[in-house]
Amino acid sequence: MITIKDVFEDYRQQINGIYDAVETEAITLFVIAEVTGLSRASVKAFPERALTAEQSERAKNILAELKTGKPIQYIFGVTEFFGLRFKVNPYVLIPRPETEELVEWILEGERLKAKGERFSVLDIGTGSGCIAISLKKNLANADVSAIDISEGALETAKENALLNEVEVNFVLADILNIEHNKEEAQYNIIVSNPPYVTLDDKKQMHSNVADFEPHTALFVPEHDPLIFYRAIADFSLSNLIAGGLLFFEINENLGNETVELLTGKGFKNIELRKDMSGRDRMVKAQL
Repeated sequence: MITIKDVFEDYRQQINGIYDAVETEAITLFVIAEVTGLSRASVKAFPERALTAEQSERAKNILAELKTGKPIQYIFGVTEFFGLRFKVNPYVLIPRPETEELVEWILEGERLKAKGERFSVLDIGTGSGCIAISLKKNLANADVSAIDISEGALETAKENALLNEVEVNFVLADILNIEHNKEEAQYNIIVSNPPYVTLDDKKQMHSNVADFEPHTALFVPEHDPLIFYRAIADFSLSNLIAGGLLFFEINENLGNETVELLTGKGFKNIELRKDMSGRDRMVKAQL
């Protein structure tokens, strides 16, 4: 008879080298809750509860995948972001908690508009659609569009929009090769969490990110780490309305450089913000 407590111990021993103790416990809790259908509170409250043979076997198979470094979110194909459920797969990055902070920052300034006139938002490099969908879910009056270079990512994002019952206009486009047409729709807000990981950063990365998540959504050339920020800033100069806002998630090591880039492009009221871990992680700028 295998109990919840036994599974916790087994996971602790076998993936301790891949994840730290806090991550290991969180992953195990997630697995047991998903496998048994119990709430996480129940899992914690009844450690002596026995798993069925089928549940025990499934937990063992998941452990085998975890030992390869495969992220738990890819194993189950789902994750949570901003209180919503999202499908994830190797076409898209797994949404991070710091990106939730970026969404919250945008909403801080835009909640009042939910009762006013319509306004438009563009998410560049949408991936799973987590930013665009979370904003649309919380801003009924926003017309939200999102672009990505990956057809696989856009298909996933479209599924996530259906899953979360929101309408987002998804477009296949490459921000590095996009026309800057002043006649196109003008946006009140442009937001992006573009690729920003350098090869030097990669050396510090966990294998479950570097080996499994899509490289086109992660890495940038060592000699030009701000390539996407420059392209998005230039696009925003043509496509943001006067007074419109540009939000970025950034490489924590390139905060000052990102601010300098935006200053040089003529943006104003530029604010560099730290995440909950105290790292430079977000930038807001006004046209």
